[in-house]
Formats: sequence, structure tokens, C-alpha cells
Amino acid sequence: MEERAFPAWSWSVEHCLKEYDVRLDKGLSSYKVEKRREKYEQFDDMLVKILLVAAFISFLLAYMHGSESEESGFEAYVEPFVIVLILVLNAIVGVWQETNAEKALEALKEMQCESGKVLRDGFLVPDLPARELVPGDIVELQVGDKVPADMRIAALKTSTLRLEQSALTGEAMPVLKGTSPIFQKECELQAKENMVFAGTTVVNGCCVCIVVCTGMNPEIGKIQKQIHEASLEESDTPLKKKLDEFGSRLTTAIGIVCLIVWLINYKNFLSYDMVEGWPANVRFSFEKCTYYFKIAVALAVAAIPEGLPAVITTSLALGTRKMAQKNAIVRKLPSVETLGCTTVICSDKTGTLTTNQMSVAEFFTLGGKTTTSLMAEICAVCNDAGIFCDGRLFRATGLPTEAALKVLAEKMGVPDAKMRNKIRDSELVANYLIDRSTVKLGCCEWWIKRSKRVATLEFDRVRKSSSIIVREAAGQSRLLAKGAVESLLERSTHVQLADGSLAPMDEPCRQLLLSRQTEMSSKGLRCLGLAYKEDLGEFSDYYSENHPAHKKLLDPACYCSIESDLVFVGAVGLRDPPRDEVHKAIEDCKRVGIRVMVITGDNKSTAEAICREIKLFSDGEDLRGKSFTGKEFMALSPSQQIETLSKPGGKVFSCAEPRHKQEIVRMLKEMGEIVAMTGDGVNDAPALKLADIGIAMGITGTEVAKEASDMVLADDNFSTIVSAVAEGRSIYNNMKAFIRYMISSNVGEVISIFLTAALGLPECMIPVQLLWVNLVTDGPPATALGFNPPDIGIMRKPPRRSDDALINSWVLFRYLIIGSYVGIATVGIFILWYTRASFMGINLVSDGHTLVELSQLRNWGECSTWSNFTVAPYMVGGGQLISFSNPCDYFTAGKVKAMTLSLSVLVAIEMFNSLNALSEDSSLLTLPPWRNPWLLAAMSVSFGLHCLILYVPFLADIFAVAPLSLNEWFLVILVSVPVILIDEILKFVGRGQRYRVKEKTA
Repeated sequence: MEERAFPAWSWSVEHCLKEYDVRLDKGLSSYKVEKRREKYEQFDDMLVKILLVAAFISFLLAYMHGSESEESGFEAYVEPFVIVLILVLNAIVGVWQETNAEKALEALKEMQCESGKVLRDGFLVPDLPARELVPGDIVELQVGDKVPADMRIAALKTSTLRLEQSALTGEAMPVLKGTSPIFQKECELQAKENMVFAGTTVVNGCCVCIVVCTGMNPEIGKIQKQIHEASLEESDTPLKKKLDEFGSRLTTAIGIVCLIVWLINYKNFLSYDMVEGWPANVRFSFEKCTYYFKIAVALAVAAIPEGLPAVITTSLALGTRKMAQKNAIVRKLPSVETLGCTTVICSDKTGTLTTNQMSVAEFFTLGGKTTTSLMAEICAVCNDAGIFCDGRLFRATGLPTEAALKVLAEKMGVPDAKMRNKIRDSELVANYLIDRSTVKLGCCEWWIKRSKRVATLEFDRVRKSSSIIVREAAGQSRLLAKGAVESLLERSTHVQLADGSLAPMDEPCRQLLLSRQTEMSSKGLRCLGLAYKEDLGEFSDYYSENHPAHKKLLDPACYCSIESDLVFVGAVGLRDPPRDEVHKAIEDCKRVGIRVMVITGDNKSTAEAICREIKLFSDGEDLRGKSFTGKEFMALSPSQQIETLSKPGGKVFSCAEPRHKQEIVRMLKEMGEIVAMTGDGVNDAPALKLADIGIAMGITGTEVAKEASDMVLADDNFSTIVSAVAEGRSIYNNMKAFIRYMISSNVGEVISIFLTAALGLPECMIPVQLLWVNLVTDGPPATALGFNPPDIGIMRKPPRRSDDALINSWVLFRYLIIGSYVGIATVGIFILWYTRASFMGINLVSDGHTLVELSQLRNWGECSTWSNFTVAPYMVGGGQLISFSNPCDYFTAGKVKAMTLSLSVLVAIEMFNSLNALSEDSSLLTLPPWRNPWLLAAMSVSFGLHCLILYVPFLADIFAVAPLSLNEWFLVILVSVPVILIDEILKFVGRGQRYRVKEKTA
């Protein structure tokens, strides 16, 4: 049974206690705990069930895929063995991908708190396991505690309470919490300021809470469900879809062609006499029927590029290495290719577009250097953060805002003698833009030693400020304060001027300062005011807890009166600045037609300001219809949502919850977009899992986000995504190159087998030879094509459409032309050896073999009926004599030399054809072979492997080949080279067609 939906944030504490029938000072009784434990489902049980089912399905699929294709015979053994190895590899990858969802769930499980301090039966249980919590339990939280469940804050034990929940909501800053109800039945997580969520951490303060949700029902549990649901929605990559589609068409075509080849030779195994118009005396040769069936099988072997899956896997693996060098760590191989057709990048803001380092960007004072000296003192002393140097990098501890103020104080430096004498500055209002100069530690220590802190007035929601009392060496005490600008201005009676004098805070002055604050806020800056007070009354000689006035410091209600009659010094504007390189990356995306959408948990004004700064939007651009909060966007009708997402240009979605991110990604995918989604928090994991490419942050990212992702950015940098897209496009082009190479080669093999069968010739290549070529000889060049250098204009073209054909009509035409030449050349040299004494001056009968007529070769099956047919034995390399007891064996066992020539021509043509595949359009004159030295090396390896089976007797017997003489090799090269010239002509025609279309369009 699931927990009943209960909007605890919208009810008062008293109402919540009544709903759960619990007292704040007693907690639940053991009886009530047992009853509720029976009622509510537990997290561990559900998670274990999910993991067991997912694991069972993964292993079942792997087993089914790994046990396909069982045949007999050597040829059948070689092919299934290699293919099963490929399937096992794919199955392993598949299981790995399936278990990523489980790993993400496990990572989420690790994030959950192991135990908590719980009040039961009036007694505090200090370490109750979190899994034993039930709704209504009273839990106490302190600084550093991890929250064990979603809970309603019932009472604060300190004046302030802050929680770090950025991993869940995306908020950059720790969130201030309270007990007041939020009078909204439906509101964002960020607005639930009286709730604490499982997996988040207390960074400041103590409180007592009422458990509201346990098991799979807390927000983190909902994310677990969403991750699991997203994993079920995973779809194939664009390339896999295209290959599957191509494979199904290829299978159909192969089946038809095989049937045709088998049927057109029916006269060779089925004969009959016609008697009175009807067939009679039917004669059937099972042996010849089987022979021609084997030819059909050989054709199928020739048509199927068995090595393609292995080459694709190898190429993708090589691509991951290239991407790793660019700080993009690929977790799932297919995502390498998918990056190349990305059309939309949905990016988080904090840490991806920005540096995730809060800093002071700007400040203002009514005065000059004297006033800034006071500002440095307040920033350095009224501060609990720390800065230290870790090797070559500066690190900060404490709240990001306070760390930024401390860095500002360090940049301002120690006041010199002239400044100490308060030199006047004539500026009325001084605005300062903070550069990123080197921080030299020591300035803050100087201020801290000068002004010793003796008391702290903590921040609260009422006065929106915090302050400290410091005691200087002379013995006098002062109050240093920081907080919301408007709040400090209300309690300030004077303002510090440049010469150190004080001026009354009249209304024009207040309005001037407020206008400056508004100006800074419009830039997306978070403004903090700084002030001080010298006349502290009864606190003027405060020194320790023993002071008579100390009791007032224990009552937060007294803080407002202590912080009255302040002297306003100035205000600082803080922000998480955008990364320097993001602007260029955004421009690159715009240029190539990739749309960028920012989806963040931050507030709307900050998100819009950052988007303007990185030039996603221009400075004066109207953001109506381009900027929404998550709630605003989800309130639109489905047609309005689709219309909004379809419009060109950037978008920004602020205050976004996990479900908002997931819905946006889902809608984009349904619209046919290829979506890359970035994220670092737990809240991003479902959308990362659902996106075509989930990209997690390597530095700031949670383990949950990384496990749910396809790729991890080692440097958390948006520009790395753009570099990865370029690399993905290059990899896709290279994959197309070797697919083009392998398919065109296989088309040639098909045409070769088809011509052999159609002309009635002995088979010029047997299945095991074709398998050797497809799996071994073709492999190195195809893999080496993965090292092709990227095209110069690769990031000047729009993303390819996910439904673009892998093989268009022009490319198919080219395949057929090249394939036709391959078929004619391989069959032609076979015929030449049997029928011609020489070709182009090359002696073909130096080995002493017998020449026959073409008609005899085409009707070799009738050899036994020929009278006076004799053949002479002939020599092959190594001194081996091929002799025949039956002359008809000349067309079977005696064709070893002719088959070797055909096989060698096929290998040579495919090596030269790999040079054609260097580029789909460019000529070898503009893109010479040495641009890819790996290809030249691979061609050498393939030729070496081919020579290995020719010149090693044991292998020559297995593959039914024989060594070739130098003259014969010369003939092979002569017949093979024209394939380059033919493809160069086709490329030239194709370039001309594209130029004419482009000119016509222009």
C-alpha cells in the first residue's frame, strides 16, 4: 500500500502532528510504529525486486542472442563462430547498458542516510536505521546530518537552518528553511521551504522534523522510479536504426537473389522430355541440386558483411579514446555516433555554463578607497568561510557566498598608510568591476587580527541579515553587518562617505542606493549590503559570555534592536560567472543549427541574465515565449508546448523540477529531435537516462548522474560537448566511409557469384574464401578508415536528420557501378585463365595448363559427354603438379589457380577501393592516401594476410588456393587498378550534380 498524498508543506505544524497522531515531545509509540510498518511499503524490498527482475531479463537476453546460428561443416563452423563472438560481445555491452539503470539505483541507495536520531516512546533513539522510519516519526537533525526521509520541519532549535539540496533541486546555494506553512497545494521543490528532503545535508542549524514520506515515496524515491521508467524507454541510436533497416532490406534482397540463382540453374539438376506437351521421364540430380544450393549459400555469404558489427564496435572504441583526450569520457559506445546528429542540447546552468564558483562581480559605495577599506574589513571579519591554497589551486570552505566575500577582501588587500589616514576621494558613487587577479592570502588574517570577534548574531528571515561584534585593540567594540540591501537600508541612519565622514540617510540617498541595487539585480547578481555600528550602548564594552548584556544575544528577538542605527557602507553583487569559452561554443552551436536549451533549478532572473551573458539571447531580445519557469511551461496546453519547443533559437527553463526536465526531453524526442541532456545532480538522472545522449559532470556530478549518463565531462565544461559533437560527426563520417567500403565490396562479391551462376561457370570463389575476405582481409582497412581526418567544414553543416538514409539513391548507384566492375573483373580473370593464352602481353599459360573454349567452360557440367576431351597437368608455385585422373576434374579440383586469381583480384580491388572510401566526395588528388597513414598500413597488413594463405601450404589447402607467379601478380594489379579511375569519375559527376543543385537553390 502506498503512502497517502499529504501536502504537509501547506499545513501548520499542529495540523501535521494531528494528522499523524503524534506528540512532538514523545514521538510515536512502539504500537503505532508496528501498525504503520505493516501499512507502508519499504524501500529495500521494492528495490531488490526491481534489481532482480532487471538482472534476470538482462541475462536471459544475453543467452538468447548468444545461442543463435548452428550449422555443420567447416564453412558453417567458421562463420557462426565469428558471428557468435560478435553477438557475445554485443550481449556483454547490452547487459552492461541494462545494468546501468541498476547502478544508478544503487548509487541512489548509497546516497540515503543509514540512520537518524528518532524520538520513540518519549526516548531518543540515537542511531535508528533509516529503513525503519515510518510516517509520523519525530526526527532530530543537526549540522552535518544527512536527511533520512522527506520531512516537515516542526521546530527550529537554532535561529537559522540551511540545507544543501543542490543535488536534488539544482540550486547553487544552501537553502534557508523555516516552519511556516506554504499556502500552495502544488508548488516546486524549491518553494517548499518548510520541508527537508531525503539525501540532502544540513549545513547550518538544528531542527526537529516530522517524517512525511519513506520508502519509494520521497522525492529521491520518485527519481528512482523515473530512472527505471526512463531505462525502459531507451531507444536505438540513429545509426543502429539505419543499419537494422538496411539489414532487413538486404536480407530480403539476398533471399530473392539466392532463389533466382538457384532457379536459373534448374536445368543442370532437373531435366525431362516433352511428350504430347507434357513433361515426362523427369530426371533429378540431388548432387547437382545441392551444388547449386551451395552456390546460393556462397552468394548469401558474399552479400552479408559479417565483419561490419566488429568493425563498427572497434571504430566506436577508437572514437572513445579520441573523445577522452578532449575530456569527454564515453560510457556507452553507441553514444559516440549519436552525438554526431545531435540537434538539441539541453544544458544545466550551474557548473556547466558557469564556473560553479560564486564570486563578487561588482560592488558600489558612496565614496572611494576609504569606504572600500571598510568594505574589505566587513567582508573579511563578518565571515565564517575559509580560503586555502591546495598546491596550485585555491580552495574555499564554508558557504559559497561568504567564500566569495573573503576572496574579495583578499583582492582588495591590506590598506596602506595613506588609506589608513583616510585620503579623500572625490567620487560621489563609486562602481567597481572585480577582475580575476591573483589572490594573495594574508589580507583577511590581517583584518581578523585587528578586529577580534566576540559575538555572533545569526541570520534569520525577519531581519534578513547577520552580524558580529568585534573588539579592537584599543578596547572599543563595533558591530559589522551584512544582509539584504533593502533590509539594511531600512535600519541605517547614516552612510559612509569618501572622506570618512558620515552623512544622514535621507530618502533621495536611499533611493539612489536602491536604484543601484536594482541595476545590479537586473544583471542576475545577488546583492548583499554591508554596514557597521560603533555606538553599541550596553554592548560597547562587551567581551565574553560573562558580560551582563549577554542574555540579549541568546534571544533572536533582540537582534533587530541591536542592529539598528547602522552606517551603510555599500553593496556587493555576487554571481556564479559563466565560463570564458561558453560564448564561442554557443556561437558554434548556432552556426551549425544545434539549438541550446538551458534547464536549471535557479530562479528566472538569474537564469535569463546568464543566458544573455553567454549570448544565447541578445541584450535587448524579448524573452516572451523563450523563457519559462518549469511550472509555467507545464501549465501550457500540449499544442502550445510543442509550438514553443519547435520555434528556432534558444530557450531557458528556470525553477525546473526533475519531472519538468524529463517531460521536456520526452517531448523533444517525440518531435524527432536528437537530444543531448547535461546534468550533475540526482534530480537530473531521469532526464539523463531518457535523453538520446545523457551527459554528466565529472567534477561536480553525483554518482547517480554519472551512472545514468552515456558520457561524462571530465572538466564539466559546455564547450567540451561541442567538441564532442564535432568528434561524433567525424566518427559518423568515418563509419559511413567503412560501411560504404564494405557494402560496395560485398555488392561486387554478389555480382561475381551471380554472374558465375548466370553464365553457368564453375564457382570462381567458395564460401570459406568469401568469409576470409569479409571477416579478415577487409577488416584492417575498414578499421583504419575510422582514423580518417575530419572534414574541414565538419562544424559548418547543420545536423544530419535522424531519418536521413544511410545509403541514398546516388550512393546505391555508385555501389552498383563499382560492384559491377568487381564482379566483371573477378569472373573475367577466371574466364581468361581458362580460355586465353595471354592478356595485354602477359603470358597466362606458362604453367602449362590446358585452354578450353568459352562454350565448354559454360557447359562444364556436360563434360562427361564430350568425346576426346583431355587436359594436361600443370604446375603451381612450390613445384606442386596438379594432375587429373578424370579430365572433368579440371573444372573442379583443377580450378585452384583460376580461383586464386579471382580471389586475389577481389582482395586487390577491395584494397584500392578502400582508398576511394577516404572521402565520399573528395578526389584522391585533394585528399591523398597519406592523409591517413593507418589506412596504408592496414592495406599492407591485408595483403600480407592474403599472401599468408597463398604461400603457407597448410593454409593454401584449407582455402583451396595456390601461389601466384610475378607475372600473375602483375595481371592481378592491372585488372584491379581501374576501380580507382571509375570511382574518381563517379565522384566528379556527383560533385557536379551537387554544385548545380546548390547553384539552383541559391
